[in-house]
Amino acid sequence: MSFSASDLAQVRFAVSPMWEVAPSFRLLRSGAAHPVHRAWADQVRPRLTAAGLDRGWLAELIPPTGYVPDFLNPAPAGPAPAPRTEWRAIRAASADRVRRDLDHLARHQGRLGPRLRMLHAEPEARLAKLTDELESYWEVVLAPYWARIGPVLEADILHRARTVAEHGAGRLLDDLHTSLSWESDGLRMARRKHPLVRATAGAGLLLIPSVFTGPDLRTRTTPPDPPQIAYPARGTGTLWQRRRTAGAEALTAVLGRSRTLLLTELESPASTTQLAHRTGLSPAGVSQQLTALRDAGLVSAHRAGRSVLYARTTAAETLLRAASP
Repeated sequence: MSFSASDLAQVRFAVSPMWEVAPSFRLLRSGAAHPVHRAWADQVRPRLTAAGLDRGWLAELIPPTGYVPDFLNPAPAGPAPAPRTEWRAIRAASADRVRRDLDHLARHQGRLGPRLRMLHAEPEARLAKLTDELESYWEVVLAPYWARIGPVLEADILHRARTVAEHGAGRLLDDLHTSLSWESDGLRMARRKHPLVRATAGAGLLLIPSVFTGPDLRTRTTPPDPPQIAYPARGTGTLWQRRRTAGAEALTAVLGRSRTLLLTELESPASTTQLAHRTGLSPAGVSQQLTALRDAGLVSAHRAGRSVLYARTTAAETLLRAASP
């Protein structure tokens, strides 16, 4: 793909929740014991099945391999759009765009499932159903873990920004992935079936770090949007490692024993009942303390079927790190 001075001036990064949906869904549906994401997948798969998310819209839209409809990955309007912003962009996709993507998917897969045939016939009416399922998927699969995922993506972008500051945009593009190389005025991608051509995408380049995309790159070239490249984020290998909480006792004087205990137990998202069982606190006591922690912005709540999962927020992760020696 050729680059003009104007294109280089428009290279930017973004963190995109929607770019994590397709690869994470594929990983969960595969049943594979992933070397990095196994602990996360073991927790999430039963919830995915219980919510029926393994046999709905996403099951038809996201095949085990190959093409994923481009309208599922609208170009992020800012550096870190909220999930609802991306769902609104999906709902706003034109009927022509949706039908073209579904026709392309049918050519790859041989046919469309019953839901996708309805979507093809009535895009405006059915996109709302799809985004309702995306919201459920977010709440069950990704939102409870975003306090871990988000900082890894942001740290990757900070590292890349430093590379640009110290060595320039050419080094950034050359170092982004082993299959990418910057040559003179162009970006080359090895092992890609169809070449990246500037005529098939808009100006600039949008780079999106991902923890679930795996070792390979994922691309989207849909004019008038800039070409998008999702690449594996640095630090993904340590994403689910158990965090040290050796300094948590220092927080007891500030937060109290019960609240500190609950924060340390939320190494992975859990329900009130699970936390009561782990800590020996009464369910009513756990509920009371979680409410206080939630009001303070240290815990978030996410509905997963009939239960509610509680998770540490980024603020809580920062607090625990600060208290550790």
